[in-house]
Formats: sequence, C-alpha cells, structure tokens
Amino acid sequence: MKLIECPRDAMQGLPNFVPTDVKINYLNSLLQVGFDTLDFGSFVSPKAIPQMRDTAEVVSQLDMSTTKTKLLAIIANLRGAEEAAHFDEISYLGFPLSVSETFQLKNTNKTIEAAFGEVGEIQNVCVKSNKQLVVYLSMGFGNPYGEAYSPELVEQFAERLVGMGIHIIAPSDTIGSSTTDAIKTLFGHLIKRFPEVEFGAHLHAKSSHVPKKVKAAFKAGVKRMDCAVRGFGGCPLAENELVGNMATELVVGELRQLGAKVEIDEIKLAQAMLSSQYVFG
Repeated sequence: MKLIECPRDAMQGLPNFVPTDVKINYLNSLLQVGFDTLDFGSFVSPKAIPQMRDTAEVVSQLDMSTTKTKLLAIIANLRGAEEAAHFDEISYLGFPLSVSETFQLKNTNKTIEAAFGEVGEIQNVCVKSNKQLVVYLSMGFGNPYGEAYSPELVEQFAERLVGMGIHIIAPSDTIGSSTTDAIKTLFGHLIKRFPEVEFGAHLHAKSSHVPKKVKAAFKAGVKRMDCAVRGFGGCPLAENELVGNMATELVVGELRQLGAKVEIDEIKLAQAMLSSQYVFG
C-alpha cells in the first residue's frame, strides 16, 4: 500500500501563517517516517492560499539525502507547473480537476473544459521535466451545489484523462461526503475498467469514520491512499465546514489489521506526531 502523507492539505487552511522554519522541520520529520510520497506544498496564487507562499523556499531546504519518500506539489495552472518543474527534488505534480463545474470555478477560476485543456499542457511539462502528473478528481463522490453527479460521470473523466496519458488518478470526496458503499462502488468499477491506472483514495472523514472508509477502499482494490497526521486538513475553498483528512495513525492501524503491507516506522511516526504540535498546536 502506498501512503501519501498530506501536510500541505493539513496546513493550507490554517488562519495563521506557519513560519517557514517550522514547516521545514516538520516536513523533514515526515520524510523519515517511510511514506511513499509527501504532498508537501503548492505553487499556487498566494492570494488564494497564503499559507503556501513559501513553498519554493521550503523545498530547497528539505533533506532528501536519507529518505526514499518522493515529493508531490499541488499546482492549479500551467504557470505553477512550470515553476514546480524547475525543482529536481519534486517527482509529482498534482492538479485538482473537479467533477463539479461550480467547484472548478471556485478552486482554479476556470471551467471544466478549460481545466481539461490545461491538464494537457501540464502533462506536456511533466513529460519534458521527467515528472508524473497526479490528477485529483475533486467532488468525486458528489457535491453540495445540487449539480448532477454519478459514478458514470467520474468514469467519463477518467477515460478522458487516460486518453491524455495520465496514469495516476485520485477521486476525492473533498467535503467528507462519501459513504462506504459509494467508495466500494466507485473504486471497484474504476479499477476494473482501467487496470493500467493507479487509482488513489483522497478521502476526508471524521476520526470515527476513518476505519470503515479505509476498509471499503482497501477491499475495492485501492493501493494508494492519502492521509494526514492527526487528521488535520480540509479544503478552504469548498465553502463548507472543514472535514479533516483521514488521520495517518488511524489509517496505518486499520490497514495493518486488514493485512496490508505498510512500510511505516512507528517510532518516526510518533516523533512526527509530536512535531506536529508546533504546527497545529
């Protein structure tokens, strides 16, 4: 099981700016835990996400010398992709493509069709810079705007992305609205329909709901899962009460109970959890 730790998602909605040195120390502690990937920052407008305005400075001071963990940066447009592509330390660029037109406009100030066009341009940047593009399907389990939604619609998005050469796709419930049945149905169908694609689960959940969501995704065949220490996070642009990420410690515990191979150093994870208090209090 690939675990993607998401401190960027956890930090981006905090009201007070986390000092750059505090970010760096925390991220360096997470790099020692054994995660497959660290979603560490984003190259987006500082007006939209002021918390991430120091990402370029942060990446230059991360210690990659003793870790196997790869870095992922979120980008929202071609300009951000081109900026992120300059950093050899970054392996993945993540782009939020919404199944909801309303949320796509709120999140990246463009329509879905315009976003698909930008995905194509960003994919070209990734190929030229030897990076992989991860596309997150925001509102992948429904939306709070009353817009049409169905698993078949998500499948259509995935089909277009596969045709563009995208091989990592992560449906996200964004507001924590997914049910275990919906998780089983969507991932079970997508994985069977596109066996060549690595589908990730980017789910938000209250702590009491984490185990059953993890179990549902695992049983559906998901082998890539996003999480965040202590369950912090939530999308500040969704205009709803923030629902945190799935807590890393709960995800690891549930996966091990299910018999999944999880290469996490428990001592280093505990140390990172202690370090998190300097970021989140």
